[in-house]
Amino acid sequence: MGDLRVCARAGAAVAALLAVSVLSGSAFAEDPDISGIYWITQYNAKVQLVGGGDLPLTPKGKAAYEKNTAGLKDGSISDDARKFCVPDGPVRTLAGPYPFEIVQAPPGQITMLYELNHQIRVIRMGKPLPKYEELVAYPAFNGFSVGKFEGDTLVVETGGFNEKTFLDATGAPHTDELTTVERIRKISPTQLEIVITVKDPDYYTREWQARFVYNLRNDLRIEDYVCGEPHRDISGIPGVRRP
Repeated sequence: MGDLRVCARAGAAVAALLAVSVLSGSAFAEDPDISGIYWITQYNAKVQLVGGGDLPLTPKGKAAYEKNTAGLKDGSISDDARKFCVPDGPVRTLAGPYPFEIVQAPPGQITMLYELNHQIRVIRMGKPLPKYEELVAYPAFNGFSVGKFEGDTLVVETGGFNEKTFLDATGAPHTDELTTVERIRKISPTQLEIVITVKDPDYYTREWQARFVYNLRNDLRIEDYVCGEPHRDISGIPGVRRP
């Protein structure tokens, strides 16, 4: 009889843990493990579209891009991400030449910790993306993200971006109507792939995609990053300009 009570209590405990997991939007025993420290395999200052070609800019988007590129060149527009260490924002963050870490915690959340500018992205699992009217009331550099696993792929939807960032280092523009969908998955035991789909109808004539590949580097740790102070040596990353 005592053994039966012990088994019953153990079964109840497991059921409670499973209930918490379901409520939090994560079935911890089934979700793929994508945690770890990753470092990009190739840096590009200008965003590279899947399939090649130029950004599909609307006339309004082209005017904004030309204004940004000219302003960055003559100094009339500040690249605040490099000058003040504010977050790089959508797409450009994914291209960063510094490592980042994915932490599958706390329950119901995936956290992405970027060494560059110490950015923190929170992905709320199992939640719907709020409507534009709700998101635009609290715009943020990295927006508001929700996610779910589809098989081996983490699908992340994000909206609610502010307009203080560029989509790449050349000044590719976006509006606060920008939304993105990232598909994040392991393509080998030691490599991670992120394919991001960008939608911003005011500045782009169609959706477009960019793809990034990262090596798993759990031999590293995320270091301090302070404006004006020496940073990690990134000269070994292909595409990074050597001093």
